[in-house]
Amino acid sequence: MSVAMGRRSRKLLIHGLLFFVSALPVLPGYAQAPDARQDNNGQLRLAAAVEIALMQNPGLAAFDALSDALATRPSQAGALPDPVLSLNALNLPTNSFALGQEQMTQLQVGLSQRFPFPGKRKLMRVTAEYEASAGEARVTEQRDALRGAVRSAWWQLFYVERALDTVSKNQRLMRDFVELAETKYAVGDGLQQDVLLAQLELSRLLDLELALSGQRRGAQARLNALLNRPSDQPVTLADTPPNERLPKLPSEPDLLNSAVELRASLKVQHDLLEAAEQRLALAKRDVYPDFRLGAGYGFRQGDDPLRGGPRSDLFSVMFSINIPLYFGSKQSKAIDQRGSELIQQSYLLTDTLRSIESQVSRHLADYEAARQQVSLLNTAIIPQARQTVASMLAGYQVNQVDFLNVINGQLTLYNAELSYWEALRNAKQALAGVAAATGRETLYE
Repeated sequence: MSVAMGRRSRKLLIHGLLFFVSALPVLPGYAQAPDARQDNNGQLRLAAAVEIALMQNPGLAAFDALSDALATRPSQAGALPDPVLSLNALNLPTNSFALGQEQMTQLQVGLSQRFPFPGKRKLMRVTAEYEASAGEARVTEQRDALRGAVRSAWWQLFYVERALDTVSKNQRLMRDFVELAETKYAVGDGLQQDVLLAQLELSRLLDLELALSGQRRGAQARLNALLNRPSDQPVTLADTPPNERLPKLPSEPDLLNSAVELRASLKVQHDLLEAAEQRLALAKRDVYPDFRLGAGYGFRQGDDPLRGGPRSDLFSVMFSINIPLYFGSKQSKAIDQRGSELIQQSYLLTDTLRSIESQVSRHLADYEAARQQVSLLNTAIIPQARQTVASMLAGYQVNQVDFLNVINGQLTLYNAELSYWEALRNAKQALAGVAAATGRETLYE
């Protein structure tokens, strides 16, 4: 029976060692990742997810529609007010309402046009142009933010799937451990506590699988929302990431300079600040009156008793201006309002700049930390943990290593594998954040 047990143990040992090799994460150099733009067997690639979101995301479409609407405003704002056509019946006698009874009775047609004080139309048009430009910049900002959000959601889902895969593989191995501990205990070569310990760790893995399954549904729903899909639509990802490259980024000052030059949200605030300046200038010019010119032609009926013959028609010319009679409570207050709005936009521009600086610094710090962690796990921790577990398992077969140490070694390897995928996710999400925060799409590879 001892011979049979020895053969069984060797079989489990070989199975365990083969698992350790297959359970290792796909690290750089181990396999060639497929092209990220290919949709293989219905798998949603990262680049394809970004393209779908840019085409279908309703939030981005709303900003695009708003930009189109704002682009139509400059010509409207700079146009003259519509002329006014008037049809009048003047000086009708109330005793008969006859058109030929009185000399001044007439049917009149008139046309008038209001002319804003010189310079007002230009200021209104330029204000609308800045607002339209801000609308275009908002679309660019939303597009950059959407790319970052999709990448972050995709990597979150990818991490959860890799974590579930790692948990599943460790469950299979832990079942082998349970069987091995039960076999050794049955022949009197092991302890019951080893069996209980292996069963406990297996139960913990099952509990973790339930938690990760819930996280996967949440990650899938978030990604589907960005792609304008039903939240429960299944999403299948490849087993390998698009790439695991984590490039060295430029220095923080260089990234901050890029953000100042390229970040669309700064352009939005610059344009809104310019628009506020134009509104203030327009409010100051509103002190000056607008003009109205008009002309009318009156048709008269009946005969002229003084001159004999039919009455002559009448032609009228009109000119009027509005008087800023309530300057203290109207125009003056409008100037104060526009001045305060200008100050507000100035503060918003500064606030946006500081927010961008904070975003760049935070994402860059997160990226560098995760990048170093990926390198450490890849080159040191995972290979060392793999060798340690293999050595402990071999020692356990000949009763030279305690079963608890075997379990702890396997958990160390398991946690290292999860940490690798978590660190890679964090690095890729931070890299997407840096690209979005600086407006440099080329930073994300």
